[in-house]
Amino acid sequence: MTCSIDELRNKQVVCLNDGFVLGYIGDVILDTDSGKLISIVISGSLRLFGLLGKQKDIIIPFEDIAVIGEETVLVKTVFNKDAAV
Repeated sequence: MTCSIDELRNKQVVCLNDGFVLGYIGDVILDTDSGKLISIVISGSLRLFGLLGKQKDIIIPFEDIAVIGEETVLVKTVFNKDAAV
């Protein structure tokens, strides 16, 4: 399966271990020398409608990606759920 960066953006990211939804891919980090995908970035959610800023972005290394599906990306990353609330 091939996938463009545009198609990769906005896919839902789910933790393979417990089914926790981390969010949606907002950006990717590429190595411009090799052309390889380094990591995906899940944009931090807004706090109080953006008045209090936003949470930190979640960066997931390519090695932690288990499956890239049609609508969902499964990752092996262990994530602190309390930090996401």
